Amino acid sequence: MDYQKLAKRIVQRATKKGARQAEAFIEVSRQSTVRVREGQIEDLTQSTAKGVGLRVVTKDRLGFAFTSDFEPSGIDLLVDQALKLAEAAAPNKLNGLPGARDLGRFGDTGALYDEAVANLPGDWKVKAALEMEKAGRAEDSRVSTFNSVGAGDFVSEVYVASSEGMVGGYSGTYVFMFAMPVAAQDGQLQKGYWLDYKRFLADLESPESIGREATRRAVRMLGARRVKTQQVPVLFDPLVTASFVSGVAKAASGNAVHQQASMLASLKGKRLASEHVTLVDNGLLPRGLATAPFDGEGVPTRRTPIIDRGVMSSFLYDAFTARKAKARPTGNARRGYNALPSIGTTNLYLEAGTRSPEDLIKEVDRGFYVTSLLGHGANPVTGELSAGANGLWIENGELTHAVQEVTVAGNVLKMLQDLDGVGNDLQFRGGTVGAPTVRFRQLTLSGG
Repeated sequence: MDYQKLAKRIVQRATKKGARQAEAFIEVSRQSTVRVREGQIEDLTQSTAKGVGLRVVTKDRLGFAFTSDFEPSGIDLLVDQALKLAEAAAPNKLNGLPGARDLGRFGDTGALYDEAVANLPGDWKVKAALEMEKAGRAEDSRVSTFNSVGAGDFVSEVYVASSEGMVGGYSGTYVFMFAMPVAAQDGQLQKGYWLDYKRFLADLESPESIGREATRRAVRMLGARRVKTQQVPVLFDPLVTASFVSGVAKAASGNAVHQQASMLASLKGKRLASEHVTLVDNGLLPRGLATAPFDGEGVPTRRTPIIDRGVMSSFLYDAFTARKAKARPTGNARRGYNALPSIGTTNLYLEAGTRSPEDLIKEVDRGFYVTSLLGHGANPVTGELSAGANGLWIENGELTHAVQEVTVAGNVLKMLQDLDGVGNDLQFRGGTVGAPTVRFRQLTLSGG
């Protein structure tokens, strides 16, 4: 089926039946995952999904409907439903699709689709998962069991057409592996995990290295104890930094800012951090998992620095919020076919610094290297952060014993000011947010 043609046909039908503006968003995808346990296949799931979402605007009223029935009768019903819902909706002058001014030419995404992933045989996933489990056990005898080990792939196509002249489509793939071992010693159990997600099979780490690293991360937490309450330098490993910068990006949502529900609302153009802190949302990152030529409503994606060399530079907008805030959309409308667009990040990352993580640790006399944060992260309105943390204690510039059951507390804006070291180890580990190791001059630990 020619989905691009279908999207255009749906838009034509909606405008013919009275819509002032119409937009069709089609998504077709398939995913398969294998999980193993104790050398046996635990489960094997395969799913396919396809659907189309239709937005119509008539007399400033918005109607939205979706269906997975692509038969002519199903499409007719979809158009009628969207128009009927628009008639019943409250008018809002801000309703409308992105116009010619915001559409424009797509940037260069590079390749997003890998034939090798699209044609990956089922037994590859089984073999990879079994290999991870085997390598994880071989790395250290204190790992005897795994909570979960698996591998999978995902293939998708997206097509958008609108009455405002938007026509586009793209296909993408990704492939992933994950291992979650449990290490045991003297009656204490510690979990670890490691994973990798890539668009291209050739870029994926080997199953053996994933299994081994997952085990190392579990085993190094054995013998963990609490430390007393104190203020010390704190380092976040790349996974923890990724969740920290996600919280900062949440506060950069144009919607939160417009509603004054963001700690960043009044700080545009102000210095938040030192020169070596640059936080970027980049929808055109080569081989990025969220890279695409356009966003969920057809606006070209782009590179947007949220924090540019320490200065609060840009907020993120979809078309509706941009109109509300008298700004321009930034290509950050995220959606599936069965939902209206909302603001979200694409490939979000803190740019790498020049220092090795080892150097950042070496300069710390006594401190805490955090390997996992538990809880909901920072409050995007106040910036307050208080979370349970596990990790490793630093003594005389070296990682020593494991630490658990402590709470790390601080305020995000103060933490950004105190961020005094950025590692050169930027990585996207299991998703669309990337980060290196970072160091904060001082945070409060509450322990035993």
